[in-house]
Order: sequence, then C-alpha cells, then structure tokens
Amino acid sequence: MGSIILSTGFDTYDPAIYDTFGYTKSPNIITSLEFERILSSSGPFGGHLIRPSDNKEPEKIAWLQCVGSRDEHKGAKPYCSSVCCTYAVKEAIVAKEHRKGNLDTAIFYIDIRTFGKDFEAYYNRAKDEKGVRFIKSKISSIIREDNSGNLLIRYTDEEGKRIEEEFDMAVLSVGLSISKESIELTKKAGINLDPFGFAQTTSFHPIETSRPGIFISGAFHSPKDIPSSVTDASAAAAQAGAMLSDARFSLTKKKQLPEEIPKIEIMGQRPRIGVFVCRCGTNIAGVVDVPSVAQYAKQLPYVTHVDENLFSCSQDTQEQITMAIKEHKLNRVVVASCTPQTHEPLFQETVRNAGINKYLFEMANIRNQCSWVHSEEPEKATEKAKDLVRMAVSKVSLLEPLLETELDIHQAALVIGGGIAGMSAAKNLAQQGYKTFLIEKTDALGGNALSLYKTWKGEDIQENLKELINDINSEEMIETFLNADIKKVEGFVGNFTTTILTTDKEVKLIHGVTIIATGATELKPDEYLYGSDPRVVTSLELDRMFMKKDNSLKEADTCVFIQCVGSRIPEDPTAPRYAVHTPL
Repeated sequence: MGSIILSTGFDTYDPAIYDTFGYTKSPNIITSLEFERILSSSGPFGGHLIRPSDNKEPEKIAWLQCVGSRDEHKGAKPYCSSVCCTYAVKEAIVAKEHRKGNLDTAIFYIDIRTFGKDFEAYYNRAKDEKGVRFIKSKISSIIREDNSGNLLIRYTDEEGKRIEEEFDMAVLSVGLSISKESIELTKKAGINLDPFGFAQTTSFHPIETSRPGIFISGAFHSPKDIPSSVTDASAAAAQAGAMLSDARFSLTKKKQLPEEIPKIEIMGQRPRIGVFVCRCGTNIAGVVDVPSVAQYAKQLPYVTHVDENLFSCSQDTQEQITMAIKEHKLNRVVVASCTPQTHEPLFQETVRNAGINKYLFEMANIRNQCSWVHSEEPEKATEKAKDLVRMAVSKVSLLEPLLETELDIHQAALVIGGGIAGMSAAKNLAQQGYKTFLIEKTDALGGNALSLYKTWKGEDIQENLKELINDINSEEMIETFLNADIKKVEGFVGNFTTTILTTDKEVKLIHGVTIIATGATELKPDEYLYGSDPRVVTSLELDRMFMKKDNSLKEADTCVFIQCVGSRIPEDPTAPRYAVHTPL
C-alpha cells in the first residue's frame, strides 16, 4: 500500500445532550436526518409524510437552524456546519412536494448561509416561488400540547415582538462533527487535527494531512455538502495517483483484457422488449400512477415483459433486470425512470452484462418530464408518462446493434489558465506522468493570487505562489506558454488539436483532455463613491495595498467593509439594487 485516503464522514449533533427544544419530550420533534428517513421510500413510513406520534399528515412544519452549531453549550460546536441552511431549504421544498394540499413550512433562523453554486438561487426560489416562510428570530422554547400532540413555538422576531405559533412538527437542523471513531483512527494514523477535531491541512494543500502519503476527502476535512465532497474525493484520488504513478504504469503494461461477455444474437429475431418502470420511491410514484403506466406498457407491440421497481438504479434491481433479460429472452430494454444524463451509462452496463448490445436500450424520463414538471397534475403526468413509454418502446424496436470503434487516447493534457487552479492541475497531471501544456493569456503565471496578501490563517500567499510557480517551471513534463490566445480547437474526446497564438508564433497542441481554469474577474462597482474617492477600494485593491505597505493604511482610524456588492442582486435591471452592509 503506497497511499491512504481517509473519508470517514461525520456524526450529526445529538440534541438530547443539551435538550433545549424538548427533543426527548415529544416524538414530533425530530432531527433533520430523521426527517430525511421519513421522506425516504425505504424509511419507516414508506415515504409518506406523517408525524411519528399519531401518523397524522402534518399541516405545519417548523425547521430550527443552528442546533448544535455556532454555540458553546455542552456537546455543541462553535463553528458553522455549512450545509444546514441549504438542506433545511431542500427538506422544506421536498416536504411540500410530498404533502398533497397546502403545507405550511417555516424556517426559523438567525442567519441564512446558502453559499455554493446556485444555492442562493435555490433559497430565493423556495422563498419567492415555493412559499417557504423564512423567519429571522430567536426561539425561547417549544412547548408540547399534550392533547393534540402539536407544538407551541415561542420566539422573538427581528422587530422584537414576542410571538407564539403552533406547529404539527419541528425539525432540528443539526450540525456536523467528527466522530470519536474517526479521532481514534487519526491517532493510529499519526496525523494532526485542528481544534475542532477535523484533519489539519493548509490552504495550498487542502487534502494533504500532516503525514505524507495520507490524504483526506469529504467531511473529514470540514463540514461539506455532496458537491464539495465529490471535489475533495477527486482531488485526493489525483494526489494518490500521482504518488503511485510509477507502479500504475508498470501494472498497465501487464493489464489483461476483461473476459468477453457472450452477446445475444438478434439478427432475424422478432423484437422482445422488456419495460422496467421505476417508482423512484415517491419521487415518481408520488405523482405518476406507476401501476397504470406499467399496465399500459404491457399492451404495446413487441413488449414481452414489464416490471415495476422501487429504485431501478439500486444494485439489487440491476441484478433483477439482468435475470429478467435472461429468463424472458429479451433482446431490447426500456427503463422508464429519471434522467439519462446521469443513469443511462449504468443501465447500458446492466444490459451489456446480460449479453445485449448496449445500444439496444432506451430510457423514458418520467421523473424530470412528468412527476417534476406536472407535480400538481397527476393525471396529466401519468398520461404523459404513458406517451413517453410508448415512444421509447417504438424507438427501441427499430434500433440495431452498434459496434464501438476503439481509438487511442493521446496521453497529454491541456490546461487553460495559469492561476493557482490551473497550475495545481498541471502539476498533478505531470506528477502522474502525463505531458501537460499550460497556457496563460498574460505574461506571468499566478492569476488573481498575484494580488493577494495572506490567507485567513495568516499564510503568506506570495511565498506559496512563488513555490508553486517554481515547481511548474522546473517540471519537465509541463510546457508553459505565456501571452497565449486560443485560435482554434478541433477534434473530439481523447484526440484534440488546439491552435494557440503566442507573441511570436502559432503552435498546434495535440492532447487528449482539456481542463479549463480561467478564473474570475473582480467586479468594478458603479456605486458607493467607487472611482471618485480614493478611499473607496475593492477587496483586491486593498490586498495590493497590504502587499505594498501603503502608508495611507496607517493613517486610517476606522474601516467599513460592505458585503455582497454585485452579488445577491436581482437580475432585472429595473429592480432595486441592494447589498448587505456589514461594518467591521
């Protein structure tokens, strides 16, 4: 073993430790993770939204934020757990989709922090379109009303008014922390932890632990959502791959081809189509009448076998599909479920393992195109699902097997952008043994980081940047082009030809993959006296002043930082522009 990746996940805060909100006193006060189980088709109520005390469908549900986070009492953590605001918004929206009729959902918060790609838009959609109430407040207590089982929430709103409001259920948005088992594992592995129990890393090596060869990913680094965890996992795998490159290349030479799976011969045969209709828990079945769709599919031409599946993408269902293909001698398959964008390769692999050419497979997207877009019109959603299945069956009956041509992949990479992201990608590719072209449109590597002073941890950015640039310039597998512009891109995956223009020549680069790391541009505001008063500067300009040790900074007695300038502003130019002002 040459490398280790630790991805041990997290624990959720146990609100019974310091029972501020009566978690142990009412079955209708639950944690966010318990609420997820209620919504799940494999959960205790089969995906039906009912409250635990009496199996009654709730009409009002409250979410309480920051339970176990941003607090100092026993068992709580002083940090923000990062994901709780967004998952509360998601749960409120999904709850509305589960509950037929009107469901009143209210999120009680001190601050809403939905940072991440598109999460702010998701929050706005919940507030403006889905009818989720957001109540900025401080909750003093939750009282259980014994007769009804309902909950009386007492809180003070942002205007200082004391309010009492009754709810059927309360969901505690609990924070994330490292488990005791993970801490014990770090002791055995000999890696350092930060004061909160997460793995200690640096800003420039965020997935490398204090012990060389041991990497981390996901919430073992810090509280993270799924996209960030996936990014971490890819980075950790890339770092481990770089360490193991010599061994990997030696093994590749000895690699044996996988055993050939016997193909079902369909030439001259009548189509025998299998249709598998997915319930996707209640994601599809909560709107679409799945049994009706399955019954309709049985009447279609050439359909030999029809099944309903709870989750078609699960491992056991994949095996059932494979068995059904062999048992009923199917030679074409239709799966009616969710988007082919994410699941088509999985199902193609399933039919291939059963001996069917993967191009004799078709999907009907009855989730995105039916249950999601027609969530308030179940009858129309069901009829549309039938139409999609009918069209998929008609199409697959006409399909013929295709052969894939194997092409050599050009073992080189192009990285566009010479900032920290681009240089880090190029460095790792080179360490894995791949020839890498790094192009930068300016005359120097570094990007926006050239204007930055220190990280929030106090790390010297320029010192680390200089070290990274030196690594790039000394790496034999990296060829760097400055003052370069892209003129033309030709080719296809695995075989690209990119023509670039430098100051003195035109160069053609042949490569198999491309990484785009072109960075961002700082907004130049047209408000707050920016451009007319030298004392009003952007954050990048302030960093440059720190780097130059500008004397004007010594003369300043006070400073105000205005947040969200150019962010979180309605796109409509006629709408009022606003920003959040945070004096520090």
